[in-house]
Amino acid sequence: MNDMARSRRRVGSKSKFYLEGFSLLLFLTGSMIFMEFILRVNTEYAFFNIGLLYSVLFTIATSLLIYFLVSLFKGSGGTIVTSAILFFLTILFASQFIYYKIFMTFYTVFSAQNGGQVLEFMNDILMMIRENFLWLLLLFVPFVVYLVLKKKSRKSHYSFTWAERGITLVLCALFFGAAVIGINLGDKEQNSPYDVYYNNNYPVASVDNLGLVTSMRLDVQRTIVGFEPTIAPPPLAEVPVAEPTEPAETGGDAQTPVEAPVAYEPNTMDIDFDKLIAETNNESLKNMHIYFSTKKATIKNEKTGILEGYNLILITAEGFSRFSSDKDVTPTLYKMLHEGYYFTNFYTPIWGVSTLDGEYVATTGLIPKSGVWSMYKSATLSMPFAMGNQLKTLGYNTMAYHNHTYDYYKRDLSHPNLGYTYKGLGNGLVVRKTWPESDIEMMQVTADEYMNSEPFHAYYMTVSGHMFYTFTGNFIASKNKDLVANLPYSAGGKAYMATQIELDKALEYLLAQLEEKGVAERTLIAISPDHYPYGLDKADIDNLAGHEVESNFELYKSDFILYAKGMTPEVIDRPVSSLDIIPTISNLLGLEYDSRLLMGVDMFSDADPLIIFNNRSFISDKGKYNSVTKEFIPNEGVTVEEGYRKAISAEIDRKFYYSAMILDTDYYAKVLNK
Repeated sequence: MNDMARSRRRVGSKSKFYLEGFSLLLFLTGSMIFMEFILRVNTEYAFFNIGLLYSVLFTIATSLLIYFLVSLFKGSGGTIVTSAILFFLTILFASQFIYYKIFMTFYTVFSAQNGGQVLEFMNDILMMIRENFLWLLLLFVPFVVYLVLKKKSRKSHYSFTWAERGITLVLCALFFGAAVIGINLGDKEQNSPYDVYYNNNYPVASVDNLGLVTSMRLDVQRTIVGFEPTIAPPPLAEVPVAEPTEPAETGGDAQTPVEAPVAYEPNTMDIDFDKLIAETNNESLKNMHIYFSTKKATIKNEKTGILEGYNLILITAEGFSRFSSDKDVTPTLYKMLHEGYYFTNFYTPIWGVSTLDGEYVATTGLIPKSGVWSMYKSATLSMPFAMGNQLKTLGYNTMAYHNHTYDYYKRDLSHPNLGYTYKGLGNGLVVRKTWPESDIEMMQVTADEYMNSEPFHAYYMTVSGHMFYTFTGNFIASKNKDLVANLPYSAGGKAYMATQIELDKALEYLLAQLEEKGVAERTLIAISPDHYPYGLDKADIDNLAGHEVESNFELYKSDFILYAKGMTPEVIDRPVSSLDIIPTISNLLGLEYDSRLLMGVDMFSDADPLIIFNNRSFISDKGKYNSVTKEFIPNEGVTVEEGYRKAISAEIDRKFYYSAMILDTDYYAKVLNK
């Protein structure tokens, strides 16, 4: 009997069992599929879809490749290599599982390389591990079972032949090829297997369509050699536009003079795109020039410059949401929301790097590039439209503050580049080091640094609203526990509102200081969230809302505060998002900016509104498109032109693509000579 036959022999005695050869291949394949299934069950997408097939095909191909690698080692060497690979896969799946449970996305290679700071949130991580202990235990089952079976199996001297290795590689290529061929023959829409394999870096859709191991393989590959979609989005938009109609007759005296409408100019800068196009031989750069030169600029309007010369306080508030503003619990937030410009249809989409990407969108008007820390990547680039840089050139005193570790996410590099003198915990901002730290303490130690020197612009990234929302592991929630004891919410909802009380107190102090110094009536305050409070269980969010919250759109609906003392309150129903903040404030302050070079639009302009979500869903003035269900729902009474949805989706692809290219090429420096 040859070695191969002996390796596959099964007898009654356990001591005669061999975990090698074909048995090992089956074990590796089953283990990897098992871990992929556990992750799949816990994501937002449906378990059964075409992505399940490709995930299994890629997993089988990967297990065959691992089996081939193991075959190159003899005896205990093969056991060590197999154990190491299984342990690595277990840690990979377990860490991604926890990351997803916290941030609702998967980490990238770039984030893993810069992940040392995550130890600051070890208590939060441990809490999430405890809550998902059984799932994590299941992920460790294959590794533990392998060690047990290997220990019980009989030692043998099984050796692979090169013929077996060759067959293994051929099978690997066949399964891999079957997956790739299927992807290329299948759907090529947004978030399809084809899209995430060739064009899209959206981690959740990638894991759903390809599996975690293949998604990470693509991420490693793109990190090493760079990544650009196979076919870059076309430079020219082709959104169908309805023909203009003549204004309706108004009747009345024909001799009554009609006042001519005010002719507003576009919000553009003097950029010679024709010259730029003629001077470059780089096709990617040329496409960028064509795209931005043909992009429709927003037009100045009655709000342009009405707050010219105002001071500005811009706040990205951790975990702030539409639940934060309560007339009785958080009266200052409620007052500012309803006595300023009140946007009833405002959204804060969540991006790949949660807080940092939310901050990036609100301070730059650009879509973050997937797979990197866009804010950090911008640290060495020209960022002329950040409010710090725009106002600093006009002589404003520009300061930025963060009441947690100053270099977390490398803000000590990015924020000075946005035009600020920056202080955080550890480099000049002195607050008690609690978890999380107090927003009101931050306001108390910083207000005098800028309020005595007009004109001023202060930027705050708060932290008091940070998860997790419990009264045992959250200092701010515990501090304000008595103030929420009688609220009709779940324990998580009460703890969340307790953290928002701290923000409310901070703003109460800020308004009082502005009043005391006599600058309240010429200071604009803008407050937006970094993301919705994803640290709350969905049941807690439903409890706060008083109904079951829809997950693809409503979950991201929030509040945007735009307030100055004495301003005439106004309600705006137009769909808007955090991407629109920078162009809106720029227009209100009468600043010179080029609306074509930003991905959002002035909220008061007549430009078509468009809310873009990370999964490529969107909301426009004509309806909503859910990229998960592939369904477009027109607004009531709205007739949508044929091809409208696909045209908007194509434009969204361009916005993602060219936002990333702005970072990759330092585009602003090229077109503005800055």
